[in-house]
Amino acid sequence: MTEKNEKTHKTIEQAEQEGKYIRKVRSFVKREGRLTKNQQRSIDDHWQDMGLNHSDGLIDSQVVFANANPVVLEIGFGMGKSLVEMAQAAPETNFIGIEVHKPGVGACISSAIAAGVSNLKIFDHDAIDILADCIPDGTLTTVQLFFPDPWHKKKHHKRRIVSAEFVETIRQKLKVGGVFHMATDWENYAECMLADMQSAQGYNNVSASNDYVPRPESRPLTKFENRGQRLGHGVWDLQFAKKA
Repeated sequence: MTEKNEKTHKTIEQAEQEGKYIRKVRSFVKREGRLTKNQQRSIDDHWQDMGLNHSDGLIDSQVVFANANPVVLEIGFGMGKSLVEMAQAAPETNFIGIEVHKPGVGACISSAIAAGVSNLKIFDHDAIDILADCIPDGTLTTVQLFFPDPWHKKKHHKRRIVSAEFVETIRQKLKVGGVFHMATDWENYAECMLADMQSAQGYNNVSASNDYVPRPESRPLTKFENRGQRLGHGVWDLQFAKKA
């Protein structure tokens, strides 16, 4: 029994070293919570209208939204409160949200329906796959990445979603002049984001001081962020525009 346990309870790092496991880079940590009845009902009743499926492949936003309005893509919208607020405040803009946390998907749909928002569609799938398989190049006005998992331990920094490869993927999806907007409350992550963006080809920093920008009014303050500010925690916003 002991021998069996020793064989089956290896760390991921040990398994990788032995060539027995290859981890696919993901944009998230899977957190499966239990859906409330309202969240499940929202998905069941409104997915056909609000949901987008990875299996359907490349989307045509003019077909999806029945208009040619600008498109904003948010990666990892959490419970969706801020995303719904943004969509409600900008009916002349189309929003696409990506989230893998099912309760968050249900909560976002529920909030959107309650707010009468019709300019929002949602993917319930990993963002890396969605970017690769579903978003055509040169079609997005803005890509938003707000408060991604900071993987604050140094040994875990390689798991952060923002990397040179990811930054280039985003650039491909943006229209010329389109903006990649990031925000984080971890200073080290902000510094790493800034370094990755400054070394990337094909971007201009929107910041007048060539580092961070003040929080745009278009990004709502979250309850978490308000609490952090009261405790003296910083938040760093970065905006980089795609060059011609």
